[in-house]
Amino acid sequence: MIDLAQLRREPDFVKAALARRGVSHETMDAILELDSRHRRLLQEAESLRAQVKDLSRQVGEARRVKADDAAESLSTNSREIGERERVASEASDLVAADLRARLLMIPNLPSRETPDGLDESANVEVRRWWLGMDEGADFPTFMAHQRVAHWETARELGILDLEAGAKLAGSMFPLYRGDGSRLLRALSFFALDRHRDSYEEIRPPSVALTETMMSTGHLPKSADDMYEVPRDDLWLIPTAEVPLTSMHRGEILDEAVLPIRLTALTACFRREAGAAGRDTRGLLRVHEFDKVELFAYCTPDQAEAAHADILARAEGLLRELGLTYRVLELCAGDLGTSAARTIDLEVYSPGVDKWLEVSSVSWFRDFQARRANVRFRSARGTQFVHTVNGSALAWARVWAALVETYRQADGTVRLPEVLAPYFGDLTIRSKP
Repeated sequence: MIDLAQLRREPDFVKAALARRGVSHETMDAILELDSRHRRLLQEAESLRAQVKDLSRQVGEARRVKADDAAESLSTNSREIGERERVASEASDLVAADLRARLLMIPNLPSRETPDGLDESANVEVRRWWLGMDEGADFPTFMAHQRVAHWETARELGILDLEAGAKLAGSMFPLYRGDGSRLLRALSFFALDRHRDSYEEIRPPSVALTETMMSTGHLPKSADDMYEVPRDDLWLIPTAEVPLTSMHRGEILDEAVLPIRLTALTACFRREAGAAGRDTRGLLRVHEFDKVELFAYCTPDQAEAAHADILARAEGLLRELGLTYRVLELCAGDLGTSAARTIDLEVYSPGVDKWLEVSSVSWFRDFQARRANVRFRSARGTQFVHTVNGSALAWARVWAALVETYRQADGTVRLPEVLAPYFGDLTIRSKP
């Protein structure tokens, strides 16, 4: 969550920053008023508590010298003040709960680099890359056989069975078959191997406690997009970012161990509650997909380099796969709740003629660390860590772009050479 001390110290700055994200001044003024009321009630309760403690001491002294009448009078006074303290404490707790609930709904302050804008239409394209560009090649012209939607090619080759997936779990839960399943596995192993030099591989649970989901900012704001298991107070994870962020929840780390870099391959589950009728064919938007995540705990001074490293790794994978992509700087109004800055990578998928998001690389400052209470100890004292994460990569749309980009005139798919150690024969053809 945002730094309440900063809001008190720099209210105009914080309100102006959050206004870029559509948060009204009135909303923040209400939070400031609640904070002021809470501190007043807390101070009152603490003052009354101190009085009760002092009266208890006086009662003990009176009883020691056999001054029973004085002791009784002091005890009566102590009980009256104790009741006032109880009332003030309860009022303080109620205001504190209201204040926390409101703060949990407030997004992060956008970074200086984040452009203004209210929605995705204001995102800024930073650059594009395509195979041969570095040698002066023009933007690729895709052939007619590459202009076939991946679900058509996949049906012909028998590598994706959307009907079977829907039969088992409902629509938008894909079922991969044969070489389609092998391709998904090959992509995951390919990516994990590329990150072994600097990132520790983690295999986290696929479910998370409510507290774990709260730590990243997915709850309470995005509850409608999550799959809940209420009987066990669990949620299916929408991304490995959720468990990785909480691995050191409630801990104080030594500065010397930072940055801590982690990677994880997991299934990710998202209800896509607002996606009805929009880009739901094939693998364009699904409820379950595999993703390799990169994550770092770091100091504020390390955050920029950590963000750049994850972005470079995600771009590097796309370049090795030979996929055309573009880099977008998200505007303030399109940022996720917890992000201060996000850069998206979108691949061009010729069969559907769309740019498909396959990675979001985000810097959260200390927003998530405040929720998860992850700090580090340095010569300057104890501070909250910064968190950075990004997809490298999310595979459903990469799978679709590969099938379309590398479709041959005879209907087969010839995969890029980089996948040979993981796939073997690089040609996907229909089975006899």
